Amino acid sequence: MSTITEMVDVEVPVKTAYNQWTQFESFPQFMEGVEEIRQIDATHTHWVTKFGGVSREFDATITEQHPDERVAWTSDSGPDHAGVITFHRLDDNKTRVTAQMEIDPEGFAENVADKLGVLDRRIKGDMKRFKDFIESRGRESGAWRGDVDRPGS
Repeated sequence: MSTITEMVDVEVPVKTAYNQWTQFESFPQFMEGVEEIRQIDATHTHWVTKFGGVSREFDATITEQHPDERVAWTSDSGPDHAGVITFHRLDDNKTRVTAQMEIDPEGFAENVADKLGVLDRRIKGDMKRFKDFIESRGRESGAWRGDVDRPGS
């Protein structure tokens, strides 16, 4: 299992950055290899990805979500991964967005990509594209402000 941590500072208020991140169906606009995400309900998503010419579909559960602070998830099927995105207010119009993920690559292509640092670079690129996406818009495309408490809390 690999752990990847990437961060990016975005020139928008924390509320705007967080609200956009809750719009999972917009992820294909800035995440490389993400073909589609369907929001099934408040805590479940279905993903379609493509990496190295291999398509994969999997479901994920949002395990914790607190407005303007964090969104955490874990995969239910397919590639084994989990992570958390945190949002830190730097000033009124600047936010640090940090992605921490644990990924267990599945298949030959993903394992080679992990060993060569391709997955790290992909996440870094995704974070930069998120920055460009939200800063060019200047506002979020939608929002979900509900709380999801960590299991056992």
